[in-house]
Amino acid sequence: MSTPSQPETPLRKAYGRYMFVVGIGGNLLFYIQAFEIFTSQQARDVSLWAFVIAFWAVASWFVYGLVLRNWVLISANVVAMIGSALVVAGKLLYGY
Repeated sequence: MSTPSQPETPLRKAYGRYMFVVGIGGNLLFYIQAFEIFTSQQARDVSLWAFVIAFWAVASWFVYGLVLRNWVLISANVVAMIGSALVVAGKLLYGY
């Protein structure tokens, strides 16, 4: 079931920009973890399954953003997918 498109009000537009910043900023946490893994070359205490699930979840949100053609969801989840993939790669390389 689809709903009619909501009109673009100044409040909706401003909140969309705010959510873009929050979405990108919040997903930068993946990069902090990836940076730690790659600089220390150690990922023993990082949960592989947690980040595989995180990747699956943000990839699902990315696809949902594509379906909705929502640039905020698309942008934020591209950042998250790359970051979570880096953590997974780091765990696979240095998870001894």
